[in-house]
This record gives sequence, C-alpha cells and structure tokens, in this order.
Amino acid sequence: MSMPQPGEAPDTARQRLRVWLRLLKATRLVEATVRENLRVEFDTTLPRFDVLAALYRFEDGLKMSELSAALRVSNGNVTGIIERLVTDGLVLRVPVAGDKRATLVRLTKKGNEEFSKMAAAHATWVSAILEELPPEACEQMIGHLDTIGNSPKLTAKVNGDD
Repeated sequence: MSMPQPGEAPDTARQRLRVWLRLLKATRLVEATVRENLRVEFDTTLPRFDVLAALYRFEDGLKMSELSAALRVSNGNVTGIIERLVTDGLVLRVPVAGDKRATLVRLTKKGNEEFSKMAAAHATWVSAILEELPPEACEQMIGHLDTIGNSPKLTAKVNGDD
C-alpha cells in the first residue's frame, strides 16, 4: 500500500490507490474489447493498428527509429510488424537520401484506405464503450488525466531525468 506523505491522511493515499486500480481495470477492459473488435472485423492486431496510426499521422513517413520512439517500443518490435505490413501492401519502405542505413516507412494508398476504415470503426467502438459518460464527465476526466500525464514526477522518469 502507498505510504501517505507527511501531513496527508492515510485515507487519501488509499483513495489514490483505488483510483489507480480502477484506471487499470477500465483500461484493460477497453483494450481487450478493442483488440477483439480489430481481430474479428479487420483480422488485425492492436500493435498493427498502432503502427498504422502512427504512420497515418506522418504522411511523409518515419524512420524506423522515429516510429519506435513514437510508439515507445523497441526497433525489434516494430520491424516484425513492418515486415508483415509491407507484405500485405499496406506500408512501403523508402530509402533516406544521404543515409544508406536509414529507411523511411510510410503508408501506401491501400494502407491509408484500410487504416481510415479501421480508425472510423475504432472511434465508434470507443464511443460506444464510453457512452454512459456524459460529455461533462469526459471533459473532467481528460483534465484529471492530463494532470497525471503532465506530472513532473512522471515525465522526469519517462525521459530519464531522475
């Protein structure tokens, strides 16, 4: 259990732990639903969807290292996914001018079209999953989650500044 900070009530630490556990449970449930929907409706995986989404945002493509950094995964994890996406005709490898070792990856026309369909379905699924939350509650949660996500304690650890 979390130790309360000096001057902080033990109930506050316990309540924050409960919030964390609820966030984790909700995230897992939503993710499991999205994974299953991607598998059933598009015969694809969430990691493939994530790679396509990252490439969709960068029309000119990304170097493999940039893609790995954007997804916060290792180059090895991305390489296998890219191989399969190239084989499926969804992604194209392009040499980087002036750098023989680097390769850009970007969506093909087919990849762009396929991802657009997946993204629309994804948005519909997530909206349906969260439909019981009124818009005001969504805005509050976004604010609270932004507060957590922008915490100097967390960003320093993620960026290796501690």
